[in-house]
Amino acid sequence: MSSLLVNKYNISGPRYTSYPTVPYWNNETFSLKKWKASLVQSFKESNSKEGISLYIHLPFCESLCTFCGCNKRITKQHSVEHPYINAVLKEWDLYLELFDEKPIIKELHLGGGTPTFFSPENLKRLINGIFRHAKRAEDYEFSFEGHPNNTTRAHLQALYDVGFRRVSYGVQDYNETVQKAIHRIQPFEHVKRATELARSIGYTSVGHDIIFGLPFQTIDHVKETILKTKALLPDRLAFYSYAHVPWIKGNGQRGFNDSDLPSAELKRAQYELGKELLAQVGYHEIGMDHFALATDSLYQSMKNGNLHRNFMGYTASKTQAMIGLGVSSISDSWYAFAQNVKGIESYYNLLKDNILPVYRGHVLNEEDLVIRRHILNVMCRFKTSWNSSSLWFNELPDTLIRLKEMEKDGLLQIDSNTIKVTKKGQPFVRNICMAFDLLLQRKSPNTQLFSMTI
Repeated sequence: MSSLLVNKYNISGPRYTSYPTVPYWNNETFSLKKWKASLVQSFKESNSKEGISLYIHLPFCESLCTFCGCNKRITKQHSVEHPYINAVLKEWDLYLELFDEKPIIKELHLGGGTPTFFSPENLKRLINGIFRHAKRAEDYEFSFEGHPNNTTRAHLQALYDVGFRRVSYGVQDYNETVQKAIHRIQPFEHVKRATELARSIGYTSVGHDIIFGLPFQTIDHVKETILKTKALLPDRLAFYSYAHVPWIKGNGQRGFNDSDLPSAELKRAQYELGKELLAQVGYHEIGMDHFALATDSLYQSMKNGNLHRNFMGYTASKTQAMIGLGVSSISDSWYAFAQNVKGIESYYNLLKDNILPVYRGHVLNEEDLVIRRHILNVMCRFKTSWNSSSLWFNELPDTLIRLKEMEKDGLLQIDSNTIKVTKKGQPFVRNICMAFDLLLQRKSPNTQLFSMTI
């Protein structure tokens, strides 16, 4: 990849798990009442047709990983498990009161934090509690994030017993120097054990998360990690750039100096090498930063045009409504977004008063909905069009002008009513989406809000 293009397009930009992006949410026009109404509307429109998705945030970790940008609470006291699960189930009960029929759950994901911080018995209690008044869709997909160091056979079996068939493990990098810098020490043998355990129990999709651009990380480190990954052949991979955002995450991302991080050119070289090695093994690139074997549902959904992207990242199928439970979780009714409070004590207090623990959100207007569809098309299918009036928006001519320079650089092709991202342009998909982001174009942030696009 040309270093000129890297230097030209390596700017701060969103990852577009939503549109509008969180910093541009209009909290003044948002209210809990509007959020509930939008969710009820979405549920009535879609529950019987496609079901809903659930994301449950389990925030506890026993130690802090300095690369992590998630909402977490560091503790070794496992007495926190019971009250937190009780609170999540109370929040779910408050949502159930809004619906006139049982939710049909198509996707369910446990994220963190470290979900496997919780005991197998408590995880099973959580899932069984969710399904006291809900049904599984016929084609449901349940997944969780496991820590290779503490995911046991009992964890995997307990979640398998309640319907889980996919697990993803955070690998990041196998080099010891890099692991020490990010405070995530886990030998290859631990990942191998956790991967093989899942498969022996019957999990049909095992994923690994790998990061490039970490402190002290070299080209050789990335090569070593990919080659070790090849030996285990996970069904899907997230291979993504480390998001260095210490201005947001505080001291947790200051366990090393900025000078210890690879340059933009080296990061891109790490990505290109990793992508080449993964292709040689048989992985297919899915959207942005994701790879899958041809047998995995993520690849099949891309081939079938069903790939979707939301706050859980890329998913193999779309549901119109997604409910986030737990601290900091984000919900999406398609017509509105809502985020829960980030503090555990505030979360508990609101639920104690029978109040949904939402503290901010955004109600999408007609323009937002159109732009959202374009950005989803670009992120999931590397193309979008405006061949119907429902996809036209007033500032489209200005958007096309902004894209002209990228077209000259060979990153995309613009036809009479279609934009297609080229192979050369796929690493710059965030930059392409920024041209559609009208809120960002109208008001550039005064401070750095987002990670670098490369």
